[in-house]
Amino acid sequence: MNTFLENQNWRYATKKFDATKKITTEDLNTLKEAIRLTSSSYGLQPYKVIIVENPELRAKIQPSAWGQSQIVEASHLIVFANEVNFGAEGIDNLIQNMSQTREIPLENLKPYADLMKNNLTTLPEDVRNHWTAKQTYLALGNLLNAAAELKIDVTPMEGFVPADVNEILGLEKLGLNASLIATLGYRHEDDATQYYKKVRKSNEDLFITL
Repeated sequence: MNTFLENQNWRYATKKFDATKKITTEDLNTLKEAIRLTSSSYGLQPYKVIIVENPELRAKIQPSAWGQSQIVEASHLIVFANEVNFGAEGIDNLIQNMSQTREIPLENLKPYADLMKNNLTTLPEDVRNHWTAKQTYLALGNLLNAAAELKIDVTPMEGFVPADVNEILGLEKLGLNASLIATLGYRHEDDATQYYKKVRKSNEDLFITL
């Protein structure tokens, strides 16, 4: 088995973190870069990633995450927040970045900008919000894979009340909505879940070749 698959078998949704162990700045920067390099539709990255280190904020979030201990015990708490009512401004920001990075005149990128605007800004707001929320799952997937390579545990969470987290972190005034939470750190030796065999569908049940 190659190393990547070995690390995928090693990782699991950690239920209890060792609160005494902290992720190094170097490793955290690696994880941040992995998130930054994540693919996204059109390359727009219509979300922000909030790293919550403040223990008081994390304690406030915990009751809104069904009291899960990982919120306060993990080394780091990350909130993926999708942009609400994403529109032309976000597209123009990408085009400006692309022009500068690839040294392409803005006028040459106008057809691409128009394509994105025609496809996205015409959608109802609720559809666009659903779309931007789905983009955060791509970023989470990259985080999970990168963390496993570093032997850092991650627990992805959908079990929280977004409205509460939005209020606690002041996300609404930033035009953001909490869509996913991930806790990062190192498994506690008392977490029995780490010894469970991984349960997944078989190849025959999962894959369809046409």
